[in-house]
Amino acid sequence: MGKHLLSFLLFALLQVAQGQYAPLVSKDTLSQEKWVKDKYGTMTLEEKIGQLFMVIASSGEDKAAIQKIKGLIKDHNIGGLIFSKGGPMRQAKLTNEYQALSKIPLLIGMDAEWGLAMRLDSTYAFPWNMTLGAIQDTAIVGRVGNQIGKHANRLGVHINFAPDIDINIDPRNPIIGNRSFGEDRENVAIKGIAFMKGMEKAGVLSSGKHFPGHGDTYVDSHKSLPKLDFTRQRLDSIELYPYTKLIKEGLSSVMVAHLNVPELEPENKRPSSLSKNIITNLLKNQLNFEGLVFTDALNMKGVSDFANNGITELEAFLAGNDILLMPKDFIRSKETFVKAYQKGLITERRLAYSVKKILMAKFKAGLNEYRPIDTNNLIEDLNSPENDVIYEEAIESAITVIRDKLNLIGIKKLENKKIAYVKFGDGVNAPFLETLNKYAEVTQVNGRDIATLKKKLFDFNLIIIGFHKSNESPWKPYKFSQKELFWLQEISRQRTSNVLLSVFAKPYALSDITAYNDIDGILVAYQNSELAQKKAAEVLFGAIPAKGSLPVTVSPEFPVNTSVKTESLLRLGYSTPERVGMSSLKLAKVDQLVQNGLDSLMYPGAQVLIARKGKVIYNKAFGKPTYESENQLTTNNIYDLASLTKILSTLPAVMKMEEDGKIALNDTFKDLIPEYADTEIKDVTVLKALSHYGRLPSWIAFYLETLNDKRRPSPEFYRTNPSDGFSIKVTDRMYLKDSYKDSIYSRIGRQGLKSNRYRYSDVPYYIFKKYIEETYNSGLDNLMDNFLFKPLGANHTAYNPLKKFPINTIVPSEVDNYYRYQLVQGYVHDMGAAMQGGVGGHAGLFSNANDVAKIMQMYIQGGYYGGERFLNPRTIEKFKQDISIRYKQTFGEIRTSNEDSEGNL
Repeated sequence: MGKHLLSFLLFALLQVAQGQYAPLVSKDTLSQEKWVKDKYGTMTLEEKIGQLFMVIASSGEDKAAIQKIKGLIKDHNIGGLIFSKGGPMRQAKLTNEYQALSKIPLLIGMDAEWGLAMRLDSTYAFPWNMTLGAIQDTAIVGRVGNQIGKHANRLGVHINFAPDIDINIDPRNPIIGNRSFGEDRENVAIKGIAFMKGMEKAGVLSSGKHFPGHGDTYVDSHKSLPKLDFTRQRLDSIELYPYTKLIKEGLSSVMVAHLNVPELEPENKRPSSLSKNIITNLLKNQLNFEGLVFTDALNMKGVSDFANNGITELEAFLAGNDILLMPKDFIRSKETFVKAYQKGLITERRLAYSVKKILMAKFKAGLNEYRPIDTNNLIEDLNSPENDVIYEEAIESAITVIRDKLNLIGIKKLENKKIAYVKFGDGVNAPFLETLNKYAEVTQVNGRDIATLKKKLFDFNLIIIGFHKSNESPWKPYKFSQKELFWLQEISRQRTSNVLLSVFAKPYALSDITAYNDIDGILVAYQNSELAQKKAAEVLFGAIPAKGSLPVTVSPEFPVNTSVKTESLLRLGYSTPERVGMSSLKLAKVDQLVQNGLDSLMYPGAQVLIARKGKVIYNKAFGKPTYESENQLTTNNIYDLASLTKILSTLPAVMKMEEDGKIALNDTFKDLIPEYADTEIKDVTVLKALSHYGRLPSWIAFYLETLNDKRRPSPEFYRTNPSDGFSIKVTDRMYLKDSYKDSIYSRIGRQGLKSNRYRYSDVPYYIFKKYIEETYNSGLDNLMDNFLFKPLGANHTAYNPLKKFPINTIVPSEVDNYYRYQLVQGYVHDMGAAMQGGVGGHAGLFSNANDVAKIMQMYIQGGYYGGERFLNPRTIEKFKQDISIRYKQTFGEIRTSNEDSEGNL
């Protein structure tokens, strides 16, 4: 009998779940039903009425305001609080204080559409809905909603008044705009469902707003009563459409807007929030909504001007709302409710209907087992690295290219590009410009007037215009100024260059442009956040593809859903460790290791870069250029790369020659330099030399024989100024005799072979350099600049860097007290390379970590980078295999590449 009774009860509860409370039913239906019944059974009339109200609170309030809230909780049993501005720690502590005073735990709500940062400092701001509306992968929107839900849950917030599912059709809309997923009803519904489910998965109740639809109006309901003068057919097909979809998917609550909708409410100017026709008849009966119904804030002009205090709240309740949000005068409203109950205007059945729904929502939100908020590590938990991963993924997927008529995005052929950047707008722009310069040399050009600006831009063949507006909130101004529109037109007409426009603002900004024909490419990033700027630069240079689709119409030429997809060009991107499966916390140990070296005076400064899976996830500079320097190093400082020159310059040149049939791995030194035919080194092969198995000395101190008895540079070999026969520049006051170059190669030819074992050696790279230069009749520096460095975008890489870079950007190599007797800065440290005019096959290259990473990434990608093939993958594989075999013959199984087992740099 007991089993049958239990089955009946479960069946009955399931019927309830499918009936009026379906969106609010928890998994534990039996416990929920009992908790609601017990709580409701013990409540007085005033306590029941109190549950209907959610009062505004703020963690930024003074003591008097806080005491007032505490009085409303203790003396009037309000049902909930909606928190506004303040900070997370203050809000957590206040919430705990408020909850401790409440007989029934308070339902805590917030407007956190794009995260807690919509209201609170020290919290994270996720992309606005308009940005999310551009994303084609709905799962990403779900992850954003879930992360926002996790933050709300962690802060003790039970309902987030999100998602906003208004369809923003009117570009002039002053209050919705970026808060909407866009103008396409399907897109709004799909994104709204994903966001809702993600948030609810985190245990936070959702709320669709602003019913019946606030998107097609240019009036702000905070200030006045907007009018939707549409037919029922139009309302059903547009405004109400997302609600029909979200309700079927289990939407927890709906917030009713203050709107004048004559088609739905015949009484003149009766706000929708006070309309029984709209709330009870339409929302509940026709759309079958069974969750909580909230009014929008009742202190807004759109509703407060319609009726007196207290009467407004009563009319809202009688119209069908369950929770009355932010009443202008709670005490007066409560008194009005008590009198209405006593007069029979409010029945017990009507009161029970809403109060029980509220209690069910509280149970579903976990308030049946209320626990105070743990404030330990609260700020850290709300600002974890996971936020950046989700934000970055969303922004990458949202960025939209709507025009690319010459296929300029991503930018290729960097060796042919001279790029200028022009800033429009009043927002920050540093992250955009800094990231652009990680890919190529991009010069910011300014002008006091358009004539001056155009003159300065004449020498550039690609102009990137960045339009940057405030990212502080979605309500900030977003339009081009009239001057900027004129300048944009004039710059675009200057046909000596191509123009790419990047918009870091609401896409409607584009609507004011009168003609697009002369603009070659348009990218919409939607926001001016730091990450949006960085990712836009990555899209422009092809590090990541453009995947977004325009969520609104900005002109007849660019209607909703406009999208130009671009492809990745296999350039390095820039991201967070967590994005590629690493840990920011663990990588912080690198900081400590480098700092240990600084503290122990092993070096005055350093630069460290770590990349994985094609993403630079750590790039930092530490310390100073010298121990005495007052300046701090940056990641743009360049260093003498010493023997890295071998693999970053000479090796790719040799590989290219092998690919072109100009050299072979079994070629011998006598093949490369016939003068070595009668020397001991004649049969050393290219392969043996590359594997450091050529039995050659590690290095040769060529400079020693050019010193006098006092171990100073001999006048026989050096002059302090260039002159006939002395043109090889070693330093600024030291010019080597031209004929000594032959002495270097003669000395190499006189070397005897060493014992048959592995011996790291510079010597073969002198020979490779000579052969490369004679084959192509050009210097190695010019050859590699044109073949690799410029096309790759390695714009901080060069031999003899003083010809290209200011001396203060070059880190000194050493204080030379044995040869040059000076601080070596901007000149190669290696003496043999210095004696070749700074250009050696084994040394002489200068660069920073970012450029080195580009070259190494090119190797990992089989010779491809930036949309170009520098080396044939078969060539790279051949060199790897042959050199690996040579190593294995010596050492057995060891790893010989610059990759780990997963192919990471």
